[in-house]
Amino acid sequence: MPTPRLNPLDLFDVRSALTDEERMVQDSVARLVDEKVLPIIQRCFEEHRFPKELVPELAALGLLGSSIHGYECAGLNSIAYGLICQQLERGDSGIRSFVSVQSSLCMYPIYAFGSEEQKQRYLPRMARGELIGCFGLTEPHGGSDPANMKTHAKRRGKDWVLNGSKMWITNGSIAGLAVVWAMTEEGIRGFLVERGTPGFAAPEIERKFSLRASVTAALFFDNVIVPEENVLPEALGLKGPLSCLTQARYGIAWGVIGAAQACLAQLLDYTAERVLFGRTLAHNQAVQIRLAEMARQITSAQLLALQLGRLKEAGVMTPAQVSLAKWNNCRMALDIARDARDLLGGAGISAEYVPIRHMLNLESVITYEGTETIHQLTIGRELTGVNAF
Repeated sequence: MPTPRLNPLDLFDVRSALTDEERMVQDSVARLVDEKVLPIIQRCFEEHRFPKELVPELAALGLLGSSIHGYECAGLNSIAYGLICQQLERGDSGIRSFVSVQSSLCMYPIYAFGSEEQKQRYLPRMARGELIGCFGLTEPHGGSDPANMKTHAKRRGKDWVLNGSKMWITNGSIAGLAVVWAMTEEGIRGFLVERGTPGFAAPEIERKFSLRASVTAALFFDNVIVPEENVLPEALGLKGPLSCLTQARYGIAWGVIGAAQACLAQLLDYTAERVLFGRTLAHNQAVQIRLAEMARQITSAQLLALQLGRLKEAGVMTPAQVSLAKWNNCRMALDIARDARDLLGGAGISAEYVPIRHMLNLESVITYEGTETIHQLTIGRELTGVNAF
């Protein structure tokens, strides 16, 4: 009896290491992507349009703030959140970015650093998708050095006066709530700024060639009055925003695997059918070697993400471990998307195939939430004890 072939997208059977609940999450999000995301996402990318109609679908499955306990959130574990990101990014990085920002960069800091009143006021509405959030940290003069923050807030009586600007903000122009980090006399603080507050503007950034199915904006603050009750009471210093980035980078490390899997899956179908010089491309040794290399990289990334998730669940995950996973897995996915585009030949630049879209998206994903160089230097510091930033 012939030995059954392995799953080409899961050569080490990572799925068997998941719990029943984790597999259920994986399957339900996969169905959502297949039925709701994939039929429309290429057109959204071409039209430079975020599909807001998907937000209720994402909320109904409990994908917004999925790791938070209480406040109408699902309370799933870290591996389940990783699988959510992986399946969503199989659809498009822009959809995963939306969920990542809503969950890890907006709901998480309110949950971790907010008052009980702030949690009750915002988290249930965000879980239901009724209130969209954005995260204001990166500034126009440079995103890799957040300590050099120019946006500032000064006390005025019981209120704060916020001035400055932020750049490359996912969800910015559609968000009803901005989690904004600003320098104060006490250090960096987090402020909750609601849309419509006088002096606050969030114009969309257009003419992007990456993440076109995602909203990206600039944020401007011109003497914006923020009441004391909208300041995150437990966040002081860079530790607050950096801990949010750690949560988001964790999801990215899982998410980009989905983009790589989407590229490989389509390429396997193409090479099995495309005939060149009297035989399919799959019969060509050079093609098989390149496909095998993609599978090797995806498998390594899957095992890295799974162990990272276990460390996170055990409460021992470190930011350096997240940096290594984000760096490794983003580089893996981008390299695979580029090579898949090349193996498709002239068809590789066509919207009929997914690698060019994933490739363009991943050019942003490898940059945001810490560039590749930043993560390399993080690991270098961990190895040597020397800060070379």
